[in-house]
Amino acid sequence: MAEMMVVIVIIGIAAAMTVPKLDSSGRQAAAAGQVAGVTLVAAQRAAVARQHDVVVAVDVTGRALRVHYDTDGDGRINGSEIVRTEPLGAGAVFGRGSAPAWLPGAAAVSFTGRQDGMPAITFHRSGSASEEGGFYVTSARAQAGGPATHARAVVVDRATGRPGWASYTGTQWKRDF
Repeated sequence: MAEMMVVIVIIGIAAAMTVPKLDSSGRQAAAAGQVAGVTLVAAQRAAVARQHDVVVAVDVTGRALRVHYDTDGDGRINGSEIVRTEPLGAGAVFGRGSAPAWLPGAAAVSFTGRQDGMPAITFHRSGSASEEGGFYVTSARAQAGGPATHARAVVVDRATGRPGWASYTGTQWKRDF
């Protein structure tokens, strides 16, 4: 019995040394990019359906998107207006890491509009957006010098308000939607 236990322990140690550690940070960044893109799609559609502006502010330090249903059109959050927050998720941050700049530009967020000091974009009831721009999402690991392939970009077309996103393949940006 003791010999059997020794063999099992040795097999366990050998297996632990040979099995590579799984790195899920790339999948976390991809999921965060999709969540961000879908949040913008939902905001644009809500502006059309509800016939009032919807403002999406990018909280870089809080790693979240804040969606404000601006029913009175003043650009400020009032007590009666709906505000919700969509976090990026564990391990994801705003930024592109070492990936080259693409359509949103060199900065992590290119929106010039502001709400409460945060970069923001407004979707109008016509479906259009206040500006063209976007942001990058990547893993915290990639932001600290890890793989550039974790980078995702989310861009918004001004005229149509249509959001789209892309991923960095290691050699180029490829549109995903």
